[in-house]
Amino acid sequence: MKRILLTGGGGMVGRNVLEHPAMIEFEMLAPRSSELDLRDFGAVQRYLTQHQPDMIIHAAGKVGGIQANMREPVRFLLDNLDMGRNIVWAARQTGVQRLINLGSSCMYPRNHNEPLREELVLKGELEPTNEGYALAKVMTARLCDYIVREDAEYQYKTLIPCNIYGRHDKFDPAHSHLVPAIIHKVHQAKCKGLSSVEIWGDGTARREFMYAGDLADAIVRAIQQFDTLPTYMNVGLGYDYTINEYYQAAAEVMGYTGEFVHDLSKPVGMARKLVSVEKQKAWGWEAQHTLRAGIEKIYDFYLKDGQ
Repeated sequence: MKRILLTGGGGMVGRNVLEHPAMIEFEMLAPRSSELDLRDFGAVQRYLTQHQPDMIIHAAGKVGGIQANMREPVRFLLDNLDMGRNIVWAARQTGVQRLINLGSSCMYPRNHNEPLREELVLKGELEPTNEGYALAKVMTARLCDYIVREDAEYQYKTLIPCNIYGRHDKFDPAHSHLVPAIIHKVHQAKCKGLSSVEIWGDGTARREFMYAGDLADAIVRAIQQFDTLPTYMNVGLGYDYTINEYYQAAAEVMGYTGEFVHDLSKPVGMARKLVSVEKQKAWGWEAQHTLRAGIEKIYDFYLKDGQ
């Protein structure tokens, strides 16, 4: 049985990975931040020396939507940079030869209308509203590259997911991403009998959001088929929806019949951010949840545990 260290086991992605039925095959180490502070290099190195995992999945990170990134750019840069650098370099120093690093589609250039191929990392200006987070993710991925370049015995690979939503998401508007924020806003409007819900911008910006259970499935397959996994690989749907369409899908699932009004003074981020799934398809994996099926599951979680 492989011993796997999963960072970020208490976060949305980590918890979805741990819930995946196939994870019973592995001995999982998933310390919370109170047990292992990834920002402390010495603590990370000691933990790896003590537990000697066969593989590391780095899914930890400080995450948030546009509001949080704009409000705390220093923390988004430093926390993510420290966590990524420490876990990757400590893995190299303690002899862990297999590592899966989770990047982000924020690593790609802004305002690129075509599907984002893995080769486009560092090929253009980043989106200013989450630049700190993106820079930290780029640096961690490049550190993985450099370690492999110096010693091919170490195989450190990066998965680049599109935007994710799902069970264990953050629904607080101060910290949430688009889909859980929509779930919260529309539910509150329905409960309060409000006749309208506000949308930032004109709602025509396009986003690709994948259900977190699908990302967990891709990560499990990456563990099982590690040798065939590309060095960089997007994980996504390969298609996207407008912001308006996400609101409409949520309203249909919840039975909300009010109107949507647009505040054109608010920031909306990139006009489009769609990842290319050519490598993913060649590798033999694709997401299973439709938008409606995913929203039904996250809304069910929200009603039971997320409020």
